[in-house]
Amino acid sequence: MRRYPTVAEVDDSARQLVSRFSGTCRLRRIGTSSGGRPITMLTVGHGPHHVLVVARPHPDEPVGAATAITLAARAAHGVGVSPATGSTTVTWNIVLCLDPDGAALSQGLEEATAGDGHTLEGYYRSAYRPVAAEQPEWAPIVSHQLPESQALFDVIDELRPFLQCSLHSVEAGGTWVQLTRELPELTAPFHTSAAKHGIPVQHGTFDALYWENPSPGVYILPPPELTGRLAAGSENIGRSTWCAPPRYGGVTAIIEVPLWTTDMADDLAAHPNRAAAVRDLSARVLDGGRQVTAILDKARAFLPRPEDSPRRRVLEWMADGLYDLVAESWQPLAADASHPHPHPHPHPLTTAQICALDIVARRQPLRAAGLLHHLLKSTTAPAAVGLRDDLDELLTAWSTDFRRSLRLRRVPVHNQVEHQLSTVLTATEAALNTATT
Repeated sequence: MRRYPTVAEVDDSARQLVSRFSGTCRLRRIGTSSGGRPITMLTVGHGPHHVLVVARPHPDEPVGAATAITLAARAAHGVGVSPATGSTTVTWNIVLCLDPDGAALSQGLEEATAGDGHTLEGYYRSAYRPVAAEQPEWAPIVSHQLPESQALFDVIDELRPFLQCSLHSVEAGGTWVQLTRELPELTAPFHTSAAKHGIPVQHGTFDALYWENPSPGVYILPPPELTGRLAAGSENIGRSTWCAPPRYGGVTAIIEVPLWTTDMADDLAAHPNRAAAVRDLSARVLDGGRQVTAILDKARAFLPRPEDSPRRRVLEWMADGLYDLVAESWQPLAADASHPHPHPHPHPLTTAQICALDIVARRQPLRAAGLLHHLLKSTTAPAAVGLRDDLDELLTAWSTDFRRSLRLRRVPVHNQVEHQLSTVLTATEAALNTATT
């Protein structure tokens, strides 16, 4: 597998499985997106225990679709699954693409990241990620109801899965799992799989910086009342689709794999200049955001209106305080890092943790630059040419510095898929054991 499959290719593969394994596989529409696109779920098996797998919850995270259809094929064939995860024990319910509207706006991402010609810059020029209020898993957190979110809530209420696996990927870094409750049997196989596929385990993440961390790369969602341990803007995370299965005794595993990785992701050495590093990263995200926003200011007159353009909505959302929110959320880290015994960290910030923040500081302006460049390609305004040139320079310079500074290397698509799939199967066995004991 040299590239990620498109939504159309995944749908076609699902139909082929249903045709070939009509007694084992079923395909149904579970909802309709805001833009009128179908949200489909492929079900494999007739076991008494339901697993819900959610692919492409974010449209700029393409690996989950490949993992989902690979899982479905192996479960249908009875290959690569254990007795505990076979179709007579487990029913696999696989949402093939939770955000088809967003995936349509990320069209071209699969080719931009394919084969030997892939580049980080090509990724950012093609990727689209909606505002928080238009992300199906996240929208309920900000009190926004989407039909995509409701479709997922309805399926959870119908199936009452003992496990939900949300398939995510990150542009750069290591691999990690976020859980709504601990699954001790997951840890060792997860680490073994990561090592087998050449993917470092991420020590420290932006989203879960203050979460319980019972083992490297495994993070446990804190109780809702402990809002101080959540990333800025996620204080109402209990409303998310991730937290719906626990209502029925189930657990959610959010499985992250990187497209590009770095050995810094699992470097546990204390960072030698942690306070200065955090301050520098705060400045980086602010400065990058200001540069893109300055170009946006010059282009607003000939861009489509925000209400007519999802990309424009993202740009305005980011310009209207997102960069500041990220930078401000790191100020306590900078203050803590200045003391001998920082709190709430019992140990000094590591190189891996600083690396995780560095990735966020770089990707926010890059995402914005890619979105704005895409919009400017669609206008005939004379001034757009010069502004596109400015963005070209930023995209190239920032992507090159990102790759060189963090010594990024591409993770083969096959390795991403096999590791994520292995983690899904391991989580299933671990959750099934706790559900039946």
